[in-house]
Amino acid sequence: MIDKKEFLLHSIIRAYIENLEPIGSSQLKSMYDISYSPATIRGYFKKLGDEGYLAQEHISSGRTPTNEALKEFWNEKLDFEIANVDYKRLKTLAYNMGCCVFIQQLHVNKLQRILNIEDVYMILEFSSQSEEFSPFEDAPNDFAITVKYSSALYRFLQGMIDMDLNDILDICKQVGARQLYDELSRYITKSEFTILNVKEFLKFSVMYDLEEDTINNFIQGGVMETLKEGVHFENMLPTGYIGISHNTQINKQKVKMLVVGELSKDYEYFYKGII
Repeated sequence: MIDKKEFLLHSIIRAYIENLEPIGSSQLKSMYDISYSPATIRGYFKKLGDEGYLAQEHISSGRTPTNEALKEFWNEKLDFEIANVDYKRLKTLAYNMGCCVFIQQLHVNKLQRILNIEDVYMILEFSSQSEEFSPFEDAPNDFAITVKYSSALYRFLQGMIDMDLNDILDICKQVGARQLYDELSRYITKSEFTILNVKEFLKFSVMYDLEEDTINNFIQGGVMETLKEGVHFENMLPTGYIGISHNTQINKQKVKMLVVGELSKDYEYFYKGII
């Protein structure tokens, strides 16, 4: 059961996200018809401030949640799965809310056959198991890649016939089959990666003077390769920002989606709006 302190912290966080301004005790009480007196609320505000969850510019001003408070709040609230996303709503909300969304198609291609060309190189042919590719309409259903021949790799790949592309990619990374891994990664990044509202990402990249390698890792899709589902903060983004990653579907196509924006955005509203 949520206690008073946690209830008031969640209340002031919601109020701040809605108004983006410091919130006073009387204001919070009237906004949510809270039964506690303003004095009681101020007492809890002080405790939360001492614990690093609320900040106050000066003694007579209202409080604002700290980055630490917002991080804990979203860690709890965004721990859920999304079965399907409406692409048009996603695009609209990304632009309206000032978020950037990175989308990587998760392939349903399977390795169909391997052609040995005179022990010089190999052609790996992949076939698609789905006809649904929106929003990646230009991506081909079937494709092939070429790698240098080696007898060990050829035998190794024979055991992967009819295996999913993503599983093959993971195995190549684990066993150090670098050339094959690079070729598969290059195909994935080139053909089936898109960014919604890239201007927002570039804006905060300049604002926080991100390293060129970091920017390229996002823009070229490299960040999606090892990205795990869940919520990400300073390990990936500048302080004050959040990245939320989900494996989901867009128009029946499996995708990995990364939403990036400021901690103060209303992500509950965002996710309710895109499903």
